[in-house]
Amino acid sequence: MAQSTLSRPESWEKPHDTEHSTPTQGINWKFMIGGLILLAGVAFLIISGTTSGARYFITVDELLAGGYTGQTVRISGAVIGETIEYDAENLIIDFTIAHVPDDGGDLAKALYEAVHNPNAARLKVHIENQVKPDLLTNEAQAILTGKLGPDGVFVASELLLKCPSRYGETDPAKAIAEPGK
Repeated sequence: MAQSTLSRPESWEKPHDTEHSTPTQGINWKFMIGGLILLAGVAFLIISGTTSGARYFITVDELLAGGYTGQTVRISGAVIGETIEYDAENLIIDFTIAHVPDDGGDLAKALYEAVHNPNAARLKVHIENQVKPDLLTNEAQAILTGKLGPDGVFVASELLLKCPSRYGETDPAKAIAEPGK
């Protein structure tokens, strides 16, 4: 019988080609730099979003100081009750708000003082397509979203009202003794 001329490999492993191999233990700097850039971008967005959204609204004085004409902003002020005009047929509300100093103290007292201070900055407000809210009364805090027009009238698209005298703390014993008040 004839002997086979085919030889068997001694091992089934792939031979190493040392000339064309790349090190697998080195740091891939492209991925490292890309990851750092991505991390820096996310940190920037978080920080800028936190600082820009920190204030819920600006004051009347800040709005009138300039730089906001035509921009959508949220403002706060004290409603001057005698200026409220409501057109029920066309759903138009016009009123004036006064600047409330941002002192963080007693809100009811600050609203009262703002309305009765003749030197406080005032701003006319115009709102369309809205029914007059029950809380739109004298000395209520109005938080408005809208734009200041070139004529100096604030055209609001949203209105939120707070009336601290309506929700003031009462003595439970007094409330029980005088149920109608």
